Amino acid sequence: MSQRKLPIVMLLLGFILGLGLSICLWVWHTIQFHRYFGRFDSSKKSFFAQVAVSSFRGWQHKFARLKKQQQCLEEQLQSYQNLLEQAPLGYLQVDEENQLLWCNEQARQMLFLEKWQPGQVRLLLELVRSYELDRLIEKTRDRHSSQEREWVFHPSCENAEAMLQQKSVVLRATGLPLPQGQVGVFLENRQQLLEMSQARDRTLSDLAHELRTPLTSIRLVVETLQDRVSPPLNRWINRLLKEVDRLIELVQSWLDLTRLETNPATQLNCQPLEIKELINSVWESLEPIAQRQKVQLAFTGIQDAWVNADKSRLYQVFFNLIHNSIKYSPPGGFIRVEVNVNLTLEEKNKIQSESSAFLQISIIDSGVGFAQEDLPHIFQRFYRGDKARSRSIKEEEDSTLDGSGLGLAIVYQILAAHGGTIKAMNHPQTGGAWLQIHLPQVMAKSVTQDYI
Repeated sequence: MSQRKLPIVMLLLGFILGLGLSICLWVWHTIQFHRYFGRFDSSKKSFFAQVAVSSFRGWQHKFARLKKQQQCLEEQLQSYQNLLEQAPLGYLQVDEENQLLWCNEQARQMLFLEKWQPGQVRLLLELVRSYELDRLIEKTRDRHSSQEREWVFHPSCENAEAMLQQKSVVLRATGLPLPQGQVGVFLENRQQLLEMSQARDRTLSDLAHELRTPLTSIRLVVETLQDRVSPPLNRWINRLLKEVDRLIELVQSWLDLTRLETNPATQLNCQPLEIKELINSVWESLEPIAQRQKVQLAFTGIQDAWVNADKSRLYQVFFNLIHNSIKYSPPGGFIRVEVNVNLTLEEKNKIQSESSAFLQISIIDSGVGFAQEDLPHIFQRFYRGDKARSRSIKEEEDSTLDGSGLGLAIVYQILAAHGGTIKAMNHPQTGGAWLQIHLPQVMAKSVTQDYI
């Protein structure tokens, strides 16, 4: 080979050798790269597998916990349902469309739901023909608050023969608002309690009738002895006469109360009466007692206010109330009579109706007022309030201060017979008793303030 071709061959061999070495290095790096990323993929797969297993176990625990909570709630619901089923009160529940969802055995008996079966959804009005119950449910749902109503329930019957055998009952219902427009109603059968109360009243009325004759005879005997017994023994006769008068008044008060409760309309002889004139006549009768206590009476508000009422009965109302105010007022105290017009909702909406206005008469004294625990029971018969309202006049001086507990009960019944109401409170300024009367108004003219 010539010397000129030798460098070319060497150059070619160097190129081939470098190319081969480069290929070997490239192949080695490729193998190492794939080996490294192969190990990364396996660790990544292992990591995601561990995450998936951990998440599955977490969700499994949550599902188990939720299932346990659901089981506890179902057990509580079943226990509440069993409790309502065995309750002495009736209970029913309706949905937002007044469909009966559930009721206990007591409610089925009270409402005569013989055809209804548990799980059956029907309109309540189809099962129970009671407008009062339906109205109570609507009122509870609209006002979102507990509502109460008492009425005489007349069960619906398929034929006249069954109607004669079926008796009406007095029911008291309390509606409670529930979520999603549902309403729960508790029912109480008041018929037995009403019959017991009526039997008690009849017994006491019969007893009062029987007592009138012997008490009258005893009084005649005592009056005869008054002129034949000399001092100082005659003071015992006088004391006995006062106690007999007290018993006679108690018996008469009970008879009056019974008659008013039985049939109030027949006991009234209504005529137009002017309120201030009536109060003036009451004050004239009580003024000697008020003077001993130095108690004054102030009349404020509307003049010439008239009501349609029985004069003797309304006189009895104001006599009892003002008499009590004098009795419990401190020496030098005062009594305030305020007369105003209390408008009903219809008049506030400018609906003109003469019968929609009520006369509001407030009698306020400066005594110690009523105890809070006494206020719900003030107008119950034979209820005597807290002794804190101590008498400021000796009972020996006035036999009418008997504290029998019938005076305010009679007042309540007289006002109810006239279509009125009365409410007992404590006045926020004087701290004394505040008795607020509402009577249907006839007419009223001017407003003034006057001291009687």
